[in-house]
Amino acid sequence: MKPDTGSDPACGTPLPGAAPDGATLPGAVLDGPVGHAVARVARLHRMAAGKVLKCAGLYPGQEYVMMRLWDAGAVRQSELIKAFDLDPSTVTKMLQRLEQSGHVRRRPDPEDRRAVLVEATDDSCALLAEVTAACGELEEHTLAGLDPDERRELVRLLAKVEENLCRQTADCPEQGRADGEPGHPASTSRARSTSAAEL
Repeated sequence: MKPDTGSDPACGTPLPGAAPDGATLPGAVLDGPVGHAVARVARLHRMAAGKVLKCAGLYPGQEYVMMRLWDAGAVRQSELIKAFDLDPSTVTKMLQRLEQSGHVRRRPDPEDRRAVLVEATDDSCALLAEVTAACGELEEHTLAGLDPDERRELVRLLAKVEENLCRQTADCPEQGRADGEPGHPASTSRARSTSAAEL
């Protein structure tokens, strides 16, 4: 029997789009060049977010929860689950970590004792400046080398891509919100892509 050297394509023929030396570009064939680029950028953006948020003691995704609470005041835990389209267990773990850090508190809803209200603590307000600075730093790292016109064009093109994907998946319940507002699809998708381990 011929030993398996790993040099032959698993499915018999090389995948289209393989590199000249026969090595396949990961994800490029299945996703296409845009899908591959978006996946790489999203992964690197999460890594960069982790670095800038570390100084504030947060993990990527937690800043959106805090923004929501700072903006809206006390909200039901079920509303956070719906707004960020995460598993209840993921949100529970996230809130436990934020609670242990003193950033949020949970209490029974006086109007429905079965529901849980979540709110930002007074102490968490000191975190707002750090999160704002971290988000600004991440934005500048992300857009370094792009002039104002290029930045506007990038936002415009990404909005069109997002609209296409929303139409395809029919999964944009918050599309009517203003861009950048907590709960906007861009915020939701970023939170959704954050793993439970990061939260």
